[in-house]
This record gives sequence, C-alpha cells and structure tokens, in this order.
Amino acid sequence: MSVLPSDTPTPVSATTTATAAPIRVRRFALPLDRGAALGYLALVPILIGAAVLNTNKIGQNHFANVFYSSGVHSMLLSLHNFFFVSFDPGGLITIDKPPLGLWIQATSAAIFGFAPLSLLLPEALIGVLCVAILYLVMRRPFGQLAALAAALTLAVCPAFVASARDNNVDLPLILLMLLACAAALRAIRSGRWPSLLASAVLVGLAFNTKTLAAYLVVPGIAVGYLLCAPDPPLRRALKLLVGGLVMLVVSFAWIAAVELTPASQRPYVGGSTNNTEFGLTFDYNGLGRVEGEVGGPGEIFVRLGGVAPFNPAEFPATPTTTHLTEKRTRAPKTAIATRNPLLPDGHYANPTPFGVPPGPLRLFEAGLGDQIGWMLPFALFGMLAVALAIVCERRRLAVIRRDPRAAGLVVLGGWFLTEALILAFSKGIVHPYYTSALAPGAAAMVGAGAGAFVSAARKREWWLILLPAAVAGTVAAQIVQLHRQQYLHWFHSPLAIAAGLATLALLASLALRRLAIPAMVATLAALSIAPTLYAATTWAVPVEGTFPAAGPKVAGALGPYGINPHDVKVDEDLMRYVDAHGATHRWELLTVSSDSSTGFILLGHRAGALGGYSGTDPAVNGPRLARMVARHEARYVVLGGAYASRGGNLATRAVIEACRQIPNETWLHFRRYSVYSFVLYDCAGAERKLAAQA
Repeated sequence: MSVLPSDTPTPVSATTTATAAPIRVRRFALPLDRGAALGYLALVPILIGAAVLNTNKIGQNHFANVFYSSGVHSMLLSLHNFFFVSFDPGGLITIDKPPLGLWIQATSAAIFGFAPLSLLLPEALIGVLCVAILYLVMRRPFGQLAALAAALTLAVCPAFVASARDNNVDLPLILLMLLACAAALRAIRSGRWPSLLASAVLVGLAFNTKTLAAYLVVPGIAVGYLLCAPDPPLRRALKLLVGGLVMLVVSFAWIAAVELTPASQRPYVGGSTNNTEFGLTFDYNGLGRVEGEVGGPGEIFVRLGGVAPFNPAEFPATPTTTHLTEKRTRAPKTAIATRNPLLPDGHYANPTPFGVPPGPLRLFEAGLGDQIGWMLPFALFGMLAVALAIVCERRRLAVIRRDPRAAGLVVLGGWFLTEALILAFSKGIVHPYYTSALAPGAAAMVGAGAGAFVSAARKREWWLILLPAAVAGTVAAQIVQLHRQQYLHWFHSPLAIAAGLATLALLASLALRRLAIPAMVATLAALSIAPTLYAATTWAVPVEGTFPAAGPKVAGALGPYGINPHDVKVDEDLMRYVDAHGATHRWELLTVSSDSSTGFILLGHRAGALGGYSGTDPAVNGPRLARMVARHEARYVVLGGAYASRGGNLATRAVIEACRQIPNETWLHFRRYSVYSFVLYDCAGAERKLAAQA
C-alpha cells in the first residue's frame, strides 16, 4: 500500500456512500529535517567537550564545598534534617540556603551512597545539560549557527566549568533559569497558559535553590511577554499577573512551611539574625548582597568572643594578635588579596573571595574578569547588532514585536544585562563563581550576535561595521586576562592574527557570500581557544570548594575534608579525648562556626556549630546552652578555628566565663600554637553559670 501525503485524500471506492468522509493517512516523515539533524550532529562534540571539561579529574576535588557536603551528610540522617536542610546531625542550625539544590545532592547520596562523586557528578552532568538546553532555547529564534555558538561559549566559560566541578547550588539554579526562559519563549510564541505557568513554576523552583538570585531572569521574561506575546495588551498584563502570583506561591511554599513550624521544633535558620527564612532571604541572601553586609568587603570585623583568652606575650606580635586584643576593629577595606603569596607549586596560598570594588568595568578586572570576561565584548556588540537587525529589517513596531528574535533578545538579553549590572555594582558579597550565572545570558548574546553578523554579511547591511569592534574588543579583553594571570604568553600574537584573518574573511563575504558561515566559525573558534584552555586549568589542582574558580594560579583545596592533614589529626585527637571522657549523644562537640565543624562531621562525628557559618548567628545563648547541657545533649565546646575572630555569639562568650578549660597538652600533646588554635572546654556542671550569662 502506498503512503500518500497528509493533504491528499485517499480515493473513495464505489461502495463508499456519498456522505462518508474521506480517510486520510498521515505521511511517515523523519522528525528532523536535514538542517536540524546536522545541527544536532554538530552539537555532539560540544557536549562531549563540556563533559570532559566538567568531569576530568573531578574525583580529586573530594568533598569540595565541605559546608554543603557536611550538611548533606546530616540531611541523610533523618527526614527532619532533610526537610529543614540542617547543617549538623543534631539539628541545631540550618545551611544558609533554600533546599532544592541540596535536596538534589542528598537524593543522589541516598541512592549511590555518601561519597564525593555522588555529590559532584550531578552538578557536572547538570552543566552538560545546561549547554544542551541553551542550544534548544537559541535554535528557534536565532538559528542553528547562533545556537551552536551559544552552546560552545557556555561550555568553555571558566566560571561555568569551575562551578560545574563543585557542589555549590549554582548549576541547578542556572538549569532552572534556562528552562524558565525556554518556557517563557514558548509562551510568548503561542500566548497559551501552560507555558507561561510552567515558566512561573520554574522560576519559583529556582528561587528555592538560591532565593532572590533566581529573580534576575524575571525582568527579561516579564518585558518580553508584555511586548511580544500575541494577546491584546490588557490580556497580556493579566496573564503575566497570574503568572507572577504562581511564581510567588511556588517560591515561598517551603519558606512558609518553615515559618509556620514553631522555632522550638526546627533548627535555627542559619545566616539570619532573627531565626526566620524571610530575614535570611531578604537580608543576608538578598539586599545585603547588593547594599553591603557584615562579612563582605570592608565589613569584616575582628573581635573577641569566639577565641579563648590568651596572653599577647604568648605569641609573636602580629596584626592578628593586635586586632584581637582590641574590643572591635574593622578589617582593612580591600576587595581582593593584592598580596596573595604563592605556594611552591605556583598556586595561590589563599583563594580570592571577592571581586574588586563595584564599578562599570568590574567584570573585566581582577577577581571576576578571568572567570567571565573572555567573551563579554562580543556579547555586548552582538546584542546591539541583533537589535539593529530587527529594527532595520522589520521597521514597524507591530512586525518587530512578533519577530522571534525580538522575544529572544528581550528574554535572554534581559537576563544578561540584569545579571551583569547586579554583579558589577553590588557592594556586598560577590564571589568570583557568582559570574557563572551570567554565562548563559552572555553566551546567548554571543550566539545571537554571530548569527546577526553572518546575516549582515550576506545581505550587505551596514551594521556589519560592529563586527571588527566586537572581535577587537574580545581579543583585547582576552590578552589582558592572559597577561594579568601571566598565562599563555606565546598565544597573544597568534590569537590576534587568527581573529583578524577570520574577521577579514567575514568582511570579504560581502563579495563572496558563501564565505560568511565558515569565516564566522573560524572567528568563534579562534576566540574560544583561550577560555577553553583557561577553563581546563581546573584539572590542575583540587578545587577550593568554597570559592571555586579557574586559573593557573588558583588556590587548591586543603584536603579531602577541607583541612590539611595536620588539622585532620588534631580533629581526631580531640574526638578521641571527648569520646573517652563522657561525650554526649546529640552533640559530641560544639564549635564556634560551621566551618570548624565540617571536618568532624565528615569524619563521622556528631558535631555542631553554635554560631552558624560565620560563628556570629545568635542561634544559642548562655541559658539555652545551659539547658542543652542539663539535658545531656551537649557538654564539650571548642573555641577558636575558622571565623572565630569575628566575635562568636552569646553562647561562646558564656563558655569562656562559665566552663572549664582543658589544657591542650591533655588531648593534643603539645601547646597551643596560634590564637586560632582549638581550645577545649568542658561545660558539665556549669549549667547555673551558663544560665546566668544571658
């Protein structure tokens, strides 16, 4: 039987009645046309390259961000810990992030066992998936070439690769934001409810991964829908309002559940000052990141309270001991470590925690530039080229707003610009790896620009004059980054020559149009070499999990548990003493900050932090610690360690006044050697004194 085209009716036999409807047989066609199949085929090596960059030697990163790894370990112990994302096994204080990204890691660890790879591989695979999703998002509005260029740019972005090799929650955030953009673009094309509501739900889920950072995609989606969706203006606005309400419901569902739970029946909300998720969301994880906050550049205080008393003559006179003998001293206002000493292997001894001070060029300067600045000039000029192409080709507003490129430009370009402005001008905590969330928008604009330049060359449009500026600016930015890092010196001239020749070939396509695509491919290939090699430096040393970054000198991890082998032995000696001298069950040991507890937790002990991540959260005071000791839930407290110089909290100060200090020689076999050294206190029998330290 022959297969007829779907629009050709099957012949009706003589026995068929006159009223019978003709029977149609659908044509069996391939789901992909030749162009789409070639596009997917070209995507395969990009995805393979992304997988290699994300996974090669990933096992050397061990537990990476040990703060999150310790939390996942604790979350596996009970559904209560899992739901409230408790940092410690005893459920004293939470991790300072919403749950979704950590739930993904905990689910993987529950299925495959708690081990470094079960925490790291999901993030690496999500990174590859993000590259594929970006390709699909770009293909319809901008075409195959633009989609492939965007996928390649994202796959080799150093900040994106460094984050994909870590167990921070940024990769799930990026994936959900990309999916939200994909659903939004579909909603703009069709005007249908399901896609718009799907976008709203996805943004809400992204919010439950990293709170307000997820909303940086909202301005582009909202403006894109209002301008480009097919419905009348009022209907568009009403639909967008309903979508916004759905987004808020999904966003705050888990927060509402936490807030409705009595404080006595859940862990303290780590990172907050008032034990509320709302306070954490809008202060520490929200406006504080933009306006400035304690713990950010210039807002790190050095105070007593989390460090055991010491005699200044006991240690050599240093700025540290000088600061600690003062009541309150503001640390020097420097954004990055300008004198970061090098180790014998050529890497920095300490990671770079922040970018340079806020400003319009911050994304190109030290701290952030080498993570994200490689293709930003091309993205900016490419964005402008797409806008000019749409306006000049369509001319009338009614036609412009229904051009698929316009929706893609507003949604993805809006994400790009919003993210860039926030990162460039925020005064609070902006770590270098935060730029990974800028990578998809930047990559999208690189791809869209590449497509616009090819189209301009073929049609001989005047905005092709932006191409030399885009390439020259990108080459200059890359050479600056390579020179600043003293990396690939030999590549400066070949890069400039290759990019220049490829650009001349593209300009020559004005006369020979068939050169346009090959010349653009060559241009992008030349511009992708430096960021690819820079991203591959993440293989050189174990990633520093708290501040993951790429670079030939980037600081490496201290060890599997986030501390050096000497400190691992100190932890083991300390726990050996505690377990042999009446350790309590719920918390064998309490520390000042979460970072000081991570080694103990990952080694299998029931440790907890009195003051959360920075050691200053008012989670516990003297009376509450007294109740914990009276109920035999806690006994031993260790002062010192990470962030101890920030002052601790009321509980740590009460320990100094009320509990018995155990000489270091008793459990460590040598004297205290630093003001930050662990000092062990026994609080058994000190309940009344602790309760008096309100």
